[in-house]
Amino acid sequence: MSTAEHKHGAVRETPDRYGAFPRLTPEQLEDLTAHGERRRTAEGEVLYREGQPFREFLAILSGTVEILHDQGGPDERTVAVHGPGRFLGELGLLEGQAAFDTAVMRRAGEILAVPVERQRTLVGRDPVLGDLILRAYLGRRYLLIGLGAGFRILGSCYSPDTLRLREFAARNRLPHRWVDLEKDKEAEALLRRFAIRPEETPVVLWKGDRVLRNPSNAELARLIGLPAPAPSSDAGRCDVMVVGAGPAGLAASVYGASDGLTTVTVDAVATGGQAATSSRIENYLGFPSGISGGELIERAVLQAHKFGARLMVPAQVSGLTPQDDEYAVTFTDGSRARAGAVVLASGVWYRRLEVPGLDRLEGTSIYYAATVHEASLCRADPVAVVGGGNSAGQAALFLANHASRVHLLVRGGDLNADMSRYLVDQVEQHPKIEVLLHTEVRDVGGEEKLESLTVEDNASTERRELHAAALFVFIGARPHTEWLRGALALDEKGFVLTGADAQAVADVNRWASLGRDPMLLETTLPGVFAAGDVRSGSVKRVASATGEGAMAIRLVHEHRERRGNQVAAGSEGHQPVAGGSVSSR
Repeated sequence: MSTAEHKHGAVRETPDRYGAFPRLTPEQLEDLTAHGERRRTAEGEVLYREGQPFREFLAILSGTVEILHDQGGPDERTVAVHGPGRFLGELGLLEGQAAFDTAVMRRAGEILAVPVERQRTLVGRDPVLGDLILRAYLGRRYLLIGLGAGFRILGSCYSPDTLRLREFAARNRLPHRWVDLEKDKEAEALLRRFAIRPEETPVVLWKGDRVLRNPSNAELARLIGLPAPAPSSDAGRCDVMVVGAGPAGLAASVYGASDGLTTVTVDAVATGGQAATSSRIENYLGFPSGISGGELIERAVLQAHKFGARLMVPAQVSGLTPQDDEYAVTFTDGSRARAGAVVLASGVWYRRLEVPGLDRLEGTSIYYAATVHEASLCRADPVAVVGGGNSAGQAALFLANHASRVHLLVRGGDLNADMSRYLVDQVEQHPKIEVLLHTEVRDVGGEEKLESLTVEDNASTERRELHAAALFVFIGARPHTEWLRGALALDEKGFVLTGADAQAVADVNRWASLGRDPMLLETTLPGVFAAGDVRSGSVKRVASATGEGAMAIRLVHEHRERRGNQVAAGSEGHQPVAGGSVSSR
């Protein structure tokens, strides 16, 4: 966002160079008027403040509005200036988050105010207006992230808690800035200003005056306005609980809620899963020019909200227990819920490289995602990407727009083995990408940040040193299923067995009492389904994950119908046989 120019006492409007500041047409403003109210404003009037929740969608009819970061604080600066026809706010308005900046009337005029809940409905109902607003809000969010607006995380690059908070903020696409305790000059001044002892770090600084000392992810979420569950609370009962908010989980949320099921979706870290870290998805149906993972996920989140699904982040599930033909779901913070059916869509973690010294550089120059956040840290330095799949190829192409050179390190001898043909062509033709086949990382150089890599040709055993300021790792994944061991059947790698594979190891007595076998995506527990990357045998593609999420809801309906028929039959004298325990391997 451009800094406003002040000339002869007037505030000049920020040009729309990024497509983040479009103007509404007179017809769109007229349509919005029917859902809100026109309001006169005075010079200097504050329309909303940083740190407070958005209450209204505001469009400017006349006058000028200045958007400020850290208003009244030592870091105050102008983010943007808007004139008639433009609208205010950013992504937080649609997602119930607090504002990350302050809006002040610089020239008196008139605004159109539409209540936030009504505006969310309009965004979902009007595809043209909805697309315009969503694209602008996504653009503004990423520009805020690039500016380092929002809250500050003050902590050491060697602190696991600092890394945890930074990862949570980045994965949830929250505007923030990291102040390195060891390197940044302002760190000492902040410690003195807020009377913080170094051992109390990391801390989160919010609105220039609020300090959270080493907060949990849930505490940070509540500060920002993310819908995290309250500690030790009972979340009640829902028709379907979706565990995981990646493409599969969000698809299940959308279809479950739109079908009238009370749907609760939880995720331990953020909405989007691994897909949200993808800089560009070019083979997703309906987006011929591609779409970023972040934009795809934000659209899905808004769609889920539109139909009434409840999304809670962070909320980490720790247990799943059958209880009276339903399931008790427990969380690590002590809260709990009951669900008539469960969809497991918890996805996977990217694997770590087994290289000496790598762990000490994680978070500072070793990454497992390639988004705007990580790319902004690379500047014009050379970087390396490890992996031969689509994620690695997409990351290399994205990073080539920021780094001076990208070394793509592939252990195998053929880029076509695991990467889609269209990506192979783009990677091989890009002038800033060097593909090194038969190559593995053996050592890293650099004390506090990565400076170099020692790589080995696994065919010739020849070693060489590469200059690299960051390393991006995409070498496969392991499933989020540790909490499920002993509850249902997993394959030898920890992925959830479903359908015929589940039937082969399921408890015969449990299923005999139901008079059926596990359905296509059903696990060894009746009414518990798995979708997306966590499922054994899944395709590991965004499109297939969304398809499985939607299919899981269809099977939930079938499970409910059959259970209802069984209950009706039981009331006529047919008593079901008690089921036994679930086997697992």
